[in-house]
This record gives sequence, C-alpha cells and structure tokens, in this order.
Amino acid sequence: MRIAAALVASLFGFSLSPVWATEVTSFELNNGMEVVVVENRRAPVVVHMVWYKVGAADEPPGKSGIAHFLEHLMFKGTDELASGELSETVNRNGGSDNAFTAQDYTGYFQRIASDRLELVMQMEASRMDGLRLVPEDIGTERDVVIEERNQRVENDPGALFNEQMRAAQYLNHPYSIPIIGWKHEAHSLTLEDANAFYEAHYGPNNAVLVVAGDADPEEVRLLAEKHYGVIPPNPNVVERDRVDEPPQLAERRLSYSDPRIGNDYVVRSYLAPERDADAQEEAAALTLLAEVLGGSPTTSVLARKLQFETQSSVYAGAWYSGQSLDDTTFGLVNVPVPGTSLEDAEAALDKAVTEFLEEGVDADKLERIKTQIRASEIYALDNISGLANRYGSGLTSGLTVEDIQAWPDVLQAVTEEDILAAARRVFDRRQAVTGFVRTAEEVTQ
Repeated sequence: MRIAAALVASLFGFSLSPVWATEVTSFELNNGMEVVVVENRRAPVVVHMVWYKVGAADEPPGKSGIAHFLEHLMFKGTDELASGELSETVNRNGGSDNAFTAQDYTGYFQRIASDRLELVMQMEASRMDGLRLVPEDIGTERDVVIEERNQRVENDPGALFNEQMRAAQYLNHPYSIPIIGWKHEAHSLTLEDANAFYEAHYGPNNAVLVVAGDADPEEVRLLAEKHYGVIPPNPNVVERDRVDEPPQLAERRLSYSDPRIGNDYVVRSYLAPERDADAQEEAAALTLLAEVLGGSPTTSVLARKLQFETQSSVYAGAWYSGQSLDDTTFGLVNVPVPGTSLEDAEAALDKAVTEFLEEGVDADKLERIKTQIRASEIYALDNISGLANRYGSGLTSGLTVEDIQAWPDVLQAVTEEDILAAARRVFDRRQAVTGFVRTAEEVTQ
C-alpha cells in the first residue's frame, strides 16, 4: 500500500473540458452511499474506487497510524473472501489493485477490464461490512507497517524533518500527526483498535463509489444497488467534528541537521485556506500564486531572481496543496549554492518575495501558465485513474461534484489582483514555520 501524502500540489489533477464535465453522472443509493460515474470509452477498461470519508486526521488520540494500519488489514479475510483472495482474483483477471491513506480519506481501487466490473464490485462490497480479522493478522501486518515507516521516514532525513515541520505548523489540529503514525504508537496498535476503527467509520453511508472509464451509468447504478445497496447504513458513523486550530500568534523556527542531507536548505510553510465548497476563489488564487512564484525551475519568479539573476541558489520553489478538508499550507524553499549561509539564503528568499509583491505579476507569464493548465487538462482526459481520483479526493475533502466541475473556470478567472491579495493574506510570519536544514550541526559559540 502507499500513503497519499503529497507535499506539493499538482495542477495536472484539474480539468477544463466542458465535454468531459457532461460525461459525469452522480447519484446516491438509499443507504447513503454516493456514486459517481465518469465515462471514458477510449479503452475497454474501468477504474473502480471506493473512498471512505475517514483518514489519519480522524484517529483517536494515542492511536496514530490506525487508519493506515486498517487499510493494510482490509486485504485480509472477509465473510466471503479468504485473506489475499481479492488481490489474487484481480491479478488473475489481468487487473491491478491497491489502496492509500491520506489525512482526510482512505481509498481502495481496482483497474480491470470493463467486463469484470461486477466481479471487483462484489469483492469490494464484501469488505465494506464483512471484514473478519484474526489475531494472527495483527503482528505480521503491524511489522509490515513499521518496516514501511522505516523505509519511507526513518531512512529519509527529509521525511523526518517534514514530520517536525508539520508538528510545528499545527498547534492543535490533528494534521500535525503523520499519516503513517508515530513509531512508538504504531508498535502498540491492536486487533481491538483496528476493529473499533472499522466499526466506527466503514459503511456505505460514509463512502463514495467512483467508476471511471468504459462504464454505462445505468449499468453502474444497477450493479451498485445489487452489491452495495443491500448493505445497511452503519449507525456508528457520525459527521466529522474536528478540533479547530487556534489563532497562531508567533512564528516557529526549527533547526535540523543530518549527515545524510545532500544540500543545506531553508524552507518555510504558512498556514493557508483550503478549497471550500462553493468558495474556491481564494484557493484558486493561491494555486496560481504557487505556479507564478515557483512552479517552473526556469521561468518562475523565484527561479529567475535566485537561480539566474543573483545565481545564489541551486533551486528555489513554491507549492500549495489546496485540496484539504481543513486549513492547509503554502510553502517556499530555497537551496543555496555551496558556501552560502542559510541566514543569507532566507534573506534572499524574503527579498525575492517582497520584490514580487511590489512588481506584481507578469501578465504574459500568467496567461502562459493558464494555457499550460488548460493543455494539461486535455491530456488528463486519457488518464481514467486521474479522473477517478479527482472526484474521489474532492468529494471526501468537502467538495461537491459541482465544485469539482467548476474548478477549471475558477482557475481561469483568477486575476493579478487576486493573486497579490491572496499572497499578502497568507504571507503572515505569525502563521509560519521556518526551518533550517543542514548536513552538519551548526557550531555555536
């Protein structure tokens, strides 16, 4: 399994095609399960995905990593399936399957020939309310998760630092906790923990079914009613009610060193608003701000000022991950040339941002960015997995189908004034974490 914890936003997940938008059908089953069908008949293949509106940020205190741990355990036995049978059956029929966990959702998917859609739907429905875990599942899979953390985090100094950054960024919100969980808590997860989390959050009334590709909406409706519609709503499911982040009044600063770091760098993240239902304009402005400032390694503002004009940086960039149920972050990074102190690198980064706010957005470059986004959407139509992800991640992050379809037009409507106004609101050092990352510890006198 993989963890869906993107550190930077990708514009290639958006769509601009009105033709594509008319090929989307959505409805709800009587038990509360949302269904979205995205038609794309270019190949006899479908992607079948079930997304649950629960992720790492919904875990009980002291049980970090349980959402991801349960994701692993969902491939064990059910009332109808033996342990591992689902994946083996998909593979035997020429398909592939996997799953992922993020802060706001957990997803399971199969990519397979369209005439096998009912087969995977029947198996996926089996584990929606029929998961049957046994004690021997726990120790083995817990070791797998811990080894995954060792490989992805413990052996990656950048990942370790990113954990510290997120923990400092959020004073109260559970986004501060890593998706894979803190290692000391992962060691203590039990069968009872997994069953309790499953029983509290898994069920049709907390799920979104997305079928993309060579699929007829009416056929999907009949199959969904047959296999998912018979599952009763889970009475334990309640609406998510997370703690609020209090006002952030003081900048936080981190100093981190590890001999495995390849280059020293300075990074800063700001608390930033997310995409909200029926109010995506601010997120759209921040999305384009990230592109203008640091989206291109050659033509963006930070690249031009720091890499080419002053030649003080090896790399400088910006990112924004707007699809989030709650407040997200906007980030800046500067990797200076060897021999440049991180203090000077931070000053150069601040100077470049200040100059940008004074000079404004180059109109031609902004139009070029919008054109590139538009072009990327045309290519994205060939990727049915991307189309399915667009709807599943959006719907489980608080958006509606209408929001997802409107997003391309919202992006195209962003003006220079919108971008600069959003930048001035977000670039508040009281809501920022600044990190110095070094290959060796700083020597202090």
